[in-house]
Amino acid sequence: MKVGIVSTGIYLPEKVMTAEEISSKSGVPVGVVREKLGIIQKPIPGPEDHTVAMGIKAAREALRKGNVDPKEIDLIIYIGEEYKEYPLWTAAIKMQEELGAFHAWGFDVALRCGTTIMAMKVAKSMMESDSSIRTVLLAGGYRNGDFIDYENERTRFMFNLGAGGAAMILRNGHQENILLESEIVTDGSFSEDVVVPVGGTMHPLTAESLTNGEYRLDVLDPEGMKARLEQKSMQNFLQVIRSSVEKSGFKEYDIDYLAILHMKRSAHDYVLQELGLSENNSTYLNEYGHIGQMDQILSLELAEQKGQLNDGDLAVLVSAGIGYAWGAITVKWGKS
Repeated sequence: MKVGIVSTGIYLPEKVMTAEEISSKSGVPVGVVREKLGIIQKPIPGPEDHTVAMGIKAAREALRKGNVDPKEIDLIIYIGEEYKEYPLWTAAIKMQEELGAFHAWGFDVALRCGTTIMAMKVAKSMMESDSSIRTVLLAGGYRNGDFIDYENERTRFMFNLGAGGAAMILRNGHQENILLESEIVTDGSFSEDVVVPVGGTMHPLTAESLTNGEYRLDVLDPEGMKARLEQKSMQNFLQVIRSSVEKSGFKEYDIDYLAILHMKRSAHDYVLQELGLSENNSTYLNEYGHIGQMDQILSLELAEQKGQLNDGDLAVLVSAGIGYAWGAITVKWGKS
C-alpha cells in the first residue's frame, strides 16, 4: 500500500523580529543580516505561543484542511522540540487529549531540525508493518530562538531561529502526495559542538549560571566545528538528497521542488546550483527565518500557495540538524 500526505497545517505567531532588530541586538550590520544571513524578519512567540500549543493549533488546521475526524487518527508522533511547556513531558499524549484523538496512541521523537523527515520515515515504516495504523498525525512546535544570545558571536549562524508550529497527516492507502524513499546521515563527531551548557545532569542549573546567561545555546569549539563542517556539511546535504531520489527510482534532474530549511543565502544558492535547480524550484524562507523542523512543511505550504507544485512533480524535503544529522525524503506530489 502507498502512504500519502493527506494535508498539512501551519501556525505562525503574529509577532515578528525584523532584520533591523536583530542588527540592533547583535551589532551585525543590517545589510549582513538581510543579505548574508538571509533574514528579513522571523516570527517570535507571544505570551500564549508555547511549544506544544503551537503544534496543536497547526494540527487543528491540518485536520480541517484534510477533512479528517480526530477519531480517525491511529497514531500521533510529536515532532516538535524538547524545549516545551514542561520538562520530562510526553507532548503527543497532550495532543491526543486536546485534539480529541481518543482512538490514537502517541509518542515523541527528536532529531533536532531533522525530526520531521525522520518522523515521516518512521511513520511510513510503521504503517507498512502494522495494518492497524492507517492514519498518522505528525505535529509539533518550535521556539528555540528563546535560547539565543544575540551578543554571542559564536551563535551568529543561529540568529535566524524563530517560532511556529506545523503538522502533517499521513494515511496508508492515500493515492496522492506519495511518500517514496528517504536517507538520513548522522555524524557523532559534532554531538557536543552546539549545546546548552547548563541544565543537564553534568552541570545542573544554578542561580549563578542563570544570572550569567549560561542557559542559552553556545558553540564550545567554534573553530573546530567550522573546519569539520566545511569538510562534511554540504557534501552530506547533497548526498542525502541524491540518495533519497535514487532510492526512489529517479535522478536528481527529475527534482521539481526542493523543500529546504532556511540557511544563509550563499549555502541555499549553492545547493540549488549543484542540483541544477533555479529559485523557482524552491522557496527561500527569508521572511520566516528558521523554524527548526517545521521548515519543510512551511515550504510545501508556500509552494502550494504560489503554484510551484503540480500533479506528478517530484518534491524532496531536506534538512540538517545540530548533532549533526542530515536527512531527505522524496515525495511524488499530487495525483500521479
